[in-house]
Amino acid sequence: MNDQHDHGALGDAEYAEFMELAAEEGFDIEDVEGAIEEAGHGPLPVLAVVGRPNVGKSTLVNRIIGRREAVVEDKPGVTRDRVTYEAEWAGRRFKVVDTGGWEQDVLGIDASVAAQAEYAIEAADAVVFVVDAKVGATDTDEAVVKLLRRAGKPVVLAANKVDGQSGEADAAYLWSLGLGEPYPVSALHGRGTGDLLDQVLAVLPEAPAQTFGGTALGGPRRIALIGRPNVGKSSLLNKVAREERVVVNELAGTTRDPVDELIELGGVTWKFVDTAGIRKRVHLQQGADYYASLRTAAAVEKAEVAVVLIDASESISVQDQRIITMAVEAGRALVIAYNKWDTLDEERRYYLEREIETEMQQVAWAPRVNVSALTGRHMEKLVPAIETALAGWETRVPTGRLNAFLGELVAAHPHPIRGGKQPRILFGTQAGTKPPRFVLFASGFLEHGYRRFVERRLREEFGFEGTPIHISVRVREKRGSKAAKKK
Repeated sequence: MNDQHDHGALGDAEYAEFMELAAEEGFDIEDVEGAIEEAGHGPLPVLAVVGRPNVGKSTLVNRIIGRREAVVEDKPGVTRDRVTYEAEWAGRRFKVVDTGGWEQDVLGIDASVAAQAEYAIEAADAVVFVVDAKVGATDTDEAVVKLLRRAGKPVVLAANKVDGQSGEADAAYLWSLGLGEPYPVSALHGRGTGDLLDQVLAVLPEAPAQTFGGTALGGPRRIALIGRPNVGKSSLLNKVAREERVVVNELAGTTRDPVDELIELGGVTWKFVDTAGIRKRVHLQQGADYYASLRTAAAVEKAEVAVVLIDASESISVQDQRIITMAVEAGRALVIAYNKWDTLDEERRYYLEREIETEMQQVAWAPRVNVSALTGRHMEKLVPAIETALAGWETRVPTGRLNAFLGELVAAHPHPIRGGKQPRILFGTQAGTKPPRFVLFASGFLEHGYRRFVERRLREEFGFEGTPIHISVRVREKRGSKAAKKK
């Protein structure tokens, strides 16, 4: 059915050999094909949900992702960790960016809605624009329409709060916005959301517009410089741009003032996706954290590698860890740069090393550089670290070599016996890269601790430095009991 997708990163011969092995071990062939296809997907396309306050954006996001995760309080200034969620409709997976998290009128409502919509549209492959059908199109809505036209991304218009026939007529008035057919929905009751999502899939590309592996396109590799506010991102970018070499040129973003800078470093041109200077003119008070995370999400979606800048003179904060988690969950290569290293005394260095050991354990695999954005100290170490992380991100282990390794691993370190049974990894394959994605096929459920152990050994053996690794496990069903399928 989906032959063109089934192979993931496996070549034809490797795929045929692998399917034979799976059949011998008694796995359901469709299940195996599905697992490889799922793990083989590249980055998922991104859908942004935008609109003015109180039109029901977060409620609609919850409908789309099928669970109540987005914040739906009426209270402005609600900050939260996540702005990006994964969703699935009609067998297709995509990411949703929710801009409903913070809607306080600090700047005049038009400016704050516009700023929010800009960040989200920047990261997106398609947009759902939510309008309150009962109220009709307002001036703020018209301002967002202008923004959408300028961005040139595909748009689906959701006419929300349509609970019955009478509301259908209200929705029809929204043709006047010039964005095509308004889809009447009730985010609260779920009415019409299926039709809306069918249309979303029709306009959403199979894969993101930004084809990954900048090298294949002949374009520069894309780096997101991220970190919490005031950690020194602008200084670092300025130092890198001005003193190391030269700013090759400036590409103005379509919908915002700041630029992605092409910078030559170590004889190579890189594209720095600038998160530092976005909307410098606008001083947002209460919404600052929310904007920071929306901005970070937009930059990470556009990048291949995230360089997380951490202020070494202060304790590693929860916010630092959230930003790292955001990059890891987005599946990007990762480098951690400790800034202001030159200002540390012996005591602070000692405590920082302890903090790194405890707080940063989950990303011990990421290359680390100690830099000073102010003085330019150790800046030359940044490029090798980025190159290392990208190399790990793109590494693929051939199936034969992987299975030889898994065989040795299982023989030397079997899974602990649980309930009289001993689950075994039977075989596996790496179905995708950027980041590396593995599918392991097992005779029983593998515990989390054992999966972590397998991941650690994979890193040691194959050198996956600077990249998250995704491992999914498929368990062989008892023969003849298809009902007992386990994912």
